[in-house]
Amino acid sequence: MNIYDETCCTLGEGPLWHPERKELFWFDILSKRLHVKGRSWDFPHYVSAAGWAADDKLLVASAVGLHLFDIENGNIDDVAPMEADNPVTRSNDGRADPYGGFWIGTMGIKAEHKAGAYYRYYKGELRELFPNISIPNATCFSPDGSTAYFGDTPEKKVWKVALDSDGWPKGDPEVLVDMDGTPHKPDGAVCDSAGNLWIAEWGSHRVAVHGADGTYLTAIGLPPLQTSCPAFGGAEMSTLFVTSAAEGLDDPLNPHHGRTFMVETTTTGQAEHQVIL
Repeated sequence: MNIYDETCCTLGEGPLWHPERKELFWFDILSKRLHVKGRSWDFPHYVSAAGWAADDKLLVASAVGLHLFDIENGNIDDVAPMEADNPVTRSNDGRADPYGGFWIGTMGIKAEHKAGAYYRYYKGELRELFPNISIPNATCFSPDGSTAYFGDTPEKKVWKVALDSDGWPKGDPEVLVDMDGTPHKPDGAVCDSAGNLWIAEWGSHRVAVHGADGTYLTAIGLPPLQTSCPAFGGAEMSTLFVTSAAEGLDDPLNPHHGRTFMVETTTTGQAEHQVIL
């Protein structure tokens, strides 16, 4: 494994490999900043996750809504408000789905218990999916588009829910991965082309791999304690990028906290889906 970027993020999150630009974008939530290698942009609000809408545009989630961000000139256009009148919350984990929609979770800025919710943006509509979420994470989708996965870090659980022909949840979510009774806590996740879930475990120095049935398969150890979210990318879609966080850590013996890592794997990831506005 190697350090992909030396930038030390207070709360690195939301890595996105843009399949057309062949570039990795990621966020430092608490610094209100979006990064790409060698460049960054500052935002007026906390920003946390994105989907690609065009070669030069990202749909970016912030503490007050969804916005269309122009990579070339830095312009920001509002798309939809999201808890804009709630000063307690901000956005957190999110990902585009196979139907052109975008799932995004909110949470309390101070991680207030069940202050957040999960939403989906689709064809101009932002709809609440699941309320009473504390720290939304692990948002990803099965390769065949039949299933969505999402988690709540303090609950130590990742759920699965079936999707209908337009990508909306149908039926009740079921627990897929339960980390209760272990030292691990699920953070961001991505689903590979075989249907396995790669879950960053906050506070555990690793990304764990689980099968589509939830079975634990293996784990990749990483230097930073607080691994936050993985993403597949690279020329063959086999490079695993992992963000991390230095928040709350004062560890002069470990300079790796907050940096973004890359690991070459024998697995192929899915190309990130385009958000259809």
